[in-house]
Amino acid sequence: MLTVPRLTTAAVALLGVTLAACSSGAKADADSTAAATVAAAPASGDPAVSSTAAWTPLIDSSMSAWREWKREAMPAGWRVLDGVLMKDGAIGDLQSRAQFANFELEFEWMVGEAGNAGVFYRVTEEYDKPYWTGPEYQLLDDERHPDGKDRLRSAASAYGLYDAPKDVVKPAGQWNAARIIVNGNNVQHWLNGQKVVEYELAGTEWTAKVKASKFNEFPKYGLAPRGYLAIQGDHTGTLGIRNLRIREL
Repeated sequence: MLTVPRLTTAAVALLGVTLAACSSGAKADADSTAAATVAAAPASGDPAVSSTAAWTPLIDSSMSAWREWKREAMPAGWRVLDGVLMKDGAIGDLQSRAQFANFELEFEWMVGEAGNAGVFYRVTEEYDKPYWTGPEYQLLDDERHPDGKDRLRSAASAYGLYDAPKDVVKPAGQWNAARIIVNGNNVQHWLNGQKVVEYELAGTEWTAKVKASKFNEFPKYGLAPRGYLAIQGDHTGTLGIRNLRIREL
């Protein structure tokens, strides 16, 4: 079972935003429902996804779907309150217990001021860090974090490789709807109802981009046909994630 420690001031501030949204009644419920609906909406160019595959929720009070990176227990500092997975400050990264090949992943995320985190996919345990093998969907306060000045490192980018457009992400303290589709070598990043990144793994373009990036020293980067999900915790700042669910394709 996950023990819920006393909240820090910053975490309370983030939770306050969450609770304030919840307490606004029908409007908050409508906003949340709309965000989930938009994130799941089909669009031109969207690869086929299963209409019958069951969604699996990945957040509950026990956090049984997760563990600390390369460890068996949950790392201290992560907590679940009112369905929101939260952390404040630099703590251990999370690793899913299950591995996935082709999937559709949906979640809502919110960072505090200058917040920086990420969600990784098809991660292997080959190296010491998950981001040395698995591509990253960047979670960022574009306005206040220095990475926001570089579209390759901005919110919803495939970090360091494929840029995401400006002005799609909502500011710190507001919920964003994310969607990641991985189907064979095709990957899509969605943000607040818009497809912001699409790329192909393992092709000539991918190889060239990796070679020109900081991932060049990891020749197998992004090439695993299946792997773990990971959530970055080792950066400072406050992060909240809710409505995290996955279905395999």
